[in-house]
Amino acid sequence: MCVTKTLLVYEKRKPFLLCVDSDGCAMDTMNIKHFRCFGPCFADEWGIEGGRARERALRRWNEINLYERTRGINRFKALALILTELYPDNDDIAAFLKWANEAKELSERALEREIAGGASAVFEKALNWSRAVNKCIGELSEDEKQAFSGVKEAFEAAKAQFDIAVVSSANFDAVAEEWERSHLLEDVDVLTTQRDGSKAHCISELLKKGYAKERVLMVGDAPGDLAAAEENGVSFYPVLVRLEKESWARLPALLQKFVKGEAAEELFALRQRFFDNLRAD
Repeated sequence: MCVTKTLLVYEKRKPFLLCVDSDGCAMDTMNIKHFRCFGPCFADEWGIEGGRARERALRRWNEINLYERTRGINRFKALALILTELYPDNDDIAAFLKWANEAKELSERALEREIAGGASAVFEKALNWSRAVNKCIGELSEDEKQAFSGVKEAFEAAKAQFDIAVVSSANFDAVAEEWERSHLLEDVDVLTTQRDGSKAHCISELLKKGYAKERVLMVGDAPGDLAAAEENGVSFYPVLVRLEKESWARLPALLQKFVKGEAAEELFALRQRFFDNLRAD
C-alpha cells in the first residue's frame, strides 16, 4: 500500500484538482454499512426486538442516514435524532442531543470523556453501539465493499489535467484499504481523511498547494460535501443516491466542460436535482 499520498507531503502537479468523497460516493459501501451494521446495532443496543417496532426503527434509521437531506451526517448526530424521535421528552436523551449538536468533537474518545465526567447511561449506550458498529463493519466481506461502476473510467478521463484527491471523513486505514483493493488508489495523488480534519479543512489545505478555486471540483453524495465545497468557494458535482452509475457515467464529459470553463450551468442544474433527490423531511 502506498503511504506517501498524504496531505503533509503532497505537492500540486496539474492545473486542476478533483476532490472525491469515499463512502456512498466513489465506494458502494454506505448502504451496506447502514443496512447491516448501523441500524441493526442500534436496534440491538436499545432493545428494539423483532416485529413492526424494529422494522419501523430500521426504516427510519435508513431514511435519516441515506435518503433525506441529513444523509452523511455524523453517526452520533444521527443517533441523537432517532432517539429523540423514538423517545421524546426524555431528559437523558435531550442531554445527548445537546452534546451531539454542540460538542466540538464527536467521537468515541469524546464520549469516553463525557462518561468519565458522570454523563448518563445514554452516553454509555452510545459508546457501546458505536463500538459494535465498528466491529460489524470490520466483519463485512471484501466482496461487499466495492467501487461504483464508472469511477475508474472517470479517473482515467481526469488524470491528464486533474490531480485527484480523496476527501473523506472516514478512517484513513479503512479508506486506503478499500481504494487499493478496488484498484483506485493508484489513480489518487493525495489521500485526506478523518485524521486530517473536516472535509472543509482538507479542501482548504489543498487550496494552499496552489490551486485556483475556480479550478477545483468536489464530487460528493451528501449535503455535507456540498457545504465543504461552498465553504471554500469551489464547485460541486453531486453523485445522486440510487443513481450513482448514471452520475459517474456523466462525469467525464462534465470534466471536459469544466476545464473549458463551460460547466457552470450544468452544475447549477445538477445541484437542484441533488436537492430534489433527497427528501426534505
